[in-house]
Amino acid sequence: MNVAVLLIIAAVLFFLAYRFYARFIAKLFDENDNRPTPACSMKDDRDYVPSKPVVLFGHHFASIAGGGPIIGPTVAMIFGFMPVWLWAVIGTIFIGAVQDMTVLFASVREKGKSVAEIAKESLGNTGFFLFISFAILMLILLTSAFLGLTAVSLTSLVPVEMMRLDPNHALVKTHLDKGVVVAHIGGISSTSLIIITGFAPILGWLVYKRGLNIIVATIVAIIVCIGSIILGMRHPVMLDPDIWMIILCFYTLLAAGIPVWIILQPRDFTNSFLLYMGVIALFAGGIAAGFKGVSFTAPAFNLAQGAGKLGPVWPFLFITVACGAISGFHALVAGGTSSKQVSKESHVKLIGFGGMLLEGLLAIGVMIAIGCGIMFSDYLNIAFPTAAGVKANPILAFAMGVGGLLDKALGIPPVYGTVFGILMVEGFIITTLDTAIRLERYLLEELWQVVFKKVPKIMKSYFFNAFVCVALMYILAYSNAFAAIWPIFGSANQLLASLALIAVSAWLAGRKKTAWFTLLPAVFMMITTLYSLVSLLVNQYLPKHNLALAVTDVALIILCIGVIVLALRRWRELKAKTGEAV
Repeated sequence: MNVAVLLIIAAVLFFLAYRFYARFIAKLFDENDNRPTPACSMKDDRDYVPSKPVVLFGHHFASIAGGGPIIGPTVAMIFGFMPVWLWAVIGTIFIGAVQDMTVLFASVREKGKSVAEIAKESLGNTGFFLFISFAILMLILLTSAFLGLTAVSLTSLVPVEMMRLDPNHALVKTHLDKGVVVAHIGGISSTSLIIITGFAPILGWLVYKRGLNIIVATIVAIIVCIGSIILGMRHPVMLDPDIWMIILCFYTLLAAGIPVWIILQPRDFTNSFLLYMGVIALFAGGIAAGFKGVSFTAPAFNLAQGAGKLGPVWPFLFITVACGAISGFHALVAGGTSSKQVSKESHVKLIGFGGMLLEGLLAIGVMIAIGCGIMFSDYLNIAFPTAAGVKANPILAFAMGVGGLLDKALGIPPVYGTVFGILMVEGFIITTLDTAIRLERYLLEELWQVVFKKVPKIMKSYFFNAFVCVALMYILAYSNAFAAIWPIFGSANQLLASLALIAVSAWLAGRKKTAWFTLLPAVFMMITTLYSLVSLLVNQYLPKHNLALAVTDVALIILCIGVIVLALRRWRELKAKTGEAV
């Protein structure tokens, strides 16, 4: 099958969905630009800030498009490229985009309240407690999965033969490993990461304290990005994965507690240029590959082998490709910062529905890079290694896929594409890590307000709550490999999405509005994810005596059932009150 055809068909379907389905949803919400949004009525130039739709779209997309839409499709390619493509298209249109848009709409209507606060209104204080607890558990799993994965990828070694390099070249640093000349690809990313992060406070000070012009800041940031790569190729930093885990823990602890302008914002601003260039290169490579007749090396369907590695295609495809089709994390973002910046209700379609469509296209681009850019046997050896002591490294598999795709499509030497690919995904993941830890800290602070009548002083401390989040992340990541954590994270993430859709459905029902378009996706994802959690518990965690993940699994199931019970009770109350079906 032609590579570009799948990309173009997906783009056309996404356009039609935006043109008709998003408009249909907006009509059900009674979209009205004459109704003031919280960004306008509650403007404080700090949290509530009316933003231009293009600017807000960029912020929203950068916030939701973490490592998930890259890692998930990469791992799920074990099932073949067609199941990934189908779920990315169908899930994005009818579930993911619906969730993002409806949560954003509800939050805008509720003065920028979070999805947890919307759940509180619809499901009461108990629902609020259960929702927040679930979200915290999900974020712990998210950060744990990314912490371990990042530590492994930052130490990636690639045989020079796989990148068609002369072993005696001077382009990147190499050494002899078990008789094979390997390149320090991970070390290049490590050096770049250190330089960009170290430069961030300087850039933050220049912009926020010295009033540096944004155009000048952009030029400086791009120069730093390019310089960090060049220096990384000459002087790669090679550390042990365990050391990297500790370093990243200290970084996230610091980033979660200090003002955002010191590290978080300037680091993400600088790194964003790598991300945007990576996305553009990925799509350009996909289109060019189609015109050049580049074919897939991966099978269209590989369900039997996929079932052997991950489990049956249902439910495990649907939880593996998380952020590339639907993600509960998006609900936290939509009801967090984004809803406080929407200047007109008509912008909700672009931000919520359109942002998810672009993420779906990113997931399809990842599928194409893996499916065309790397031999399927090499993909299996990297993403699903069987050799003793070798850890799964899907980031490296993606990076090598990018290198191969850009080589075949655009004639760019594989080493450049591989380096760029790993830098791109690392940028996404580090952004997700520091954002998620900060968001988790916020949720903990809200949770203490529910648990204690008078919150102890120490639990009001930024660094105490950040330390709790980081400590839990490290313990779970250190004791479990990525391959063990990702399935339960995917289940928790998708389950959070279904809970968000339930909360929105209850919100709509309380206003006597149609809710089938949110309730049906919620039921499907609820059944799928609950089954996956039970399957993981019975078939993996209990037989392997994995106490930490077994307890987490059970906790997720209990919290979810609690929300369902409250939602059903609320539904009956509304039905009795109105005297008709809601």
